[in-house]
Amino acid sequence: MRRFLIERRIPGVEQLDSCGLAEAARKSNGALAELAPRVQWQESYVVDGGTVCVYLAEDEQAIRDHAAKSGFPANKITEVRAMIDPTTAVG
Repeated sequence: MRRFLIERRIPGVEQLDSCGLAEAARKSNGALAELAPRVQWQESYVVDGGTVCVYLAEDEQAIRDHAAKSGFPANKITEVRAMIDPTTAVG
């Protein structure tokens, strides 16, 4: 599986309360269940006007299929080529 960052423009998402976010997560999970094992959701960050999500997927098409089934746009899909963190400097 490859790792992808997905930028979703969803106006007003930052104003959703915990119930609204839970409903969005349920909707996404339903689409993921239909597409398993081609795509997995790892986490999402709510930002002004949208979300930035981390997914594992076999390819970009699996991400697009999830967007179509869930109704959440995938405005920008970027494959992660490498990861670094503070411990990268140690080695």
